[in-house]
Amino acid sequence: MNEQRDVHRPKRSLGQNFLVDRNIQRKIVEAVGAGPEDEVLEIGPGRGALTDHLEGRVDRLVLVELDDRLAADLAERFSGRPDVDVVHGDVLEVPLERHVRDPGRLKVVGNIPYNITTPILFRLLERPRPERIVVMVQDDVADRIAAPPGTRAYGALSVGVRSVASVERLFGVGRRCFRPVPRVDSAILRIVPFRPERTDEEEERRLRTLVRAAFQWRRKQLGRILRDHPDLGHPEAVAEAAARQAGVSLSDRPERLDPAAFLSLARALP
Repeated sequence: MNEQRDVHRPKRSLGQNFLVDRNIQRKIVEAVGAGPEDEVLEIGPGRGALTDHLEGRVDRLVLVELDDRLAADLAERFSGRPDVDVVHGDVLEVPLERHVRDPGRLKVVGNIPYNITTPILFRLLERPRPERIVVMVQDDVADRIAAPPGTRAYGALSVGVRSVASVERLFGVGRRCFRPVPRVDSAILRIVPFRPERTDEEEERRLRTLVRAAFQWRRKQLGRILRDHPDLGHPEAVAEAAARQAGVSLSDRPERLDPAAFLSLARALP
């Protein structure tokens, strides 16, 4: 790292904790599996911890950085490099399709801010979805995303991600690997969207409505949720017919249904 990047003070408002363990940096980049023909989007490159391992090794690198000073440093560092595009902006608002060549073949990597992990994940999983996503998230968020049905950690986030992609928890990252040291440990997830898609856009919309309602009332039985939740309101006979078709029990609570069961039920409901 050059001296100019080292003096940047982390901003709590942006959730900045810089990864300083070079072995972990290398392992994250290896997990992306990007080669000379790949285009890679890096979220929040910061001082360039992962960028240092990516530049010159992939066909094209798109860096999205919100911090004014860090974005300016990156723009200066890569000035005149046609293979690196520095985008100063919020990844939740930047129209990514304007900066990448083929969203469906894109590989994504990033140490994403803990306070906006869920919105960023769902932003990345919008259509057209990238080929692969490798992200560092807070340890308990990784647990929630990868949690099996029937556990306390299993919920709407688990179903929302795993209904459109496979998820693999690769390894943990201790808090001492960062500066400043955060209060929590982290984990690396590899998220691979399904190819071909298992749902169409309308099915995904209906699934999101069902899952959100179900886990808002997660302690109630499925039959009551389908009948009484204001976002659903299905007559009892309709709910019973849909449950039979989907192969689920109306006496189950939401945490008992795996993502495939939720999708079957969403398809069976009118």
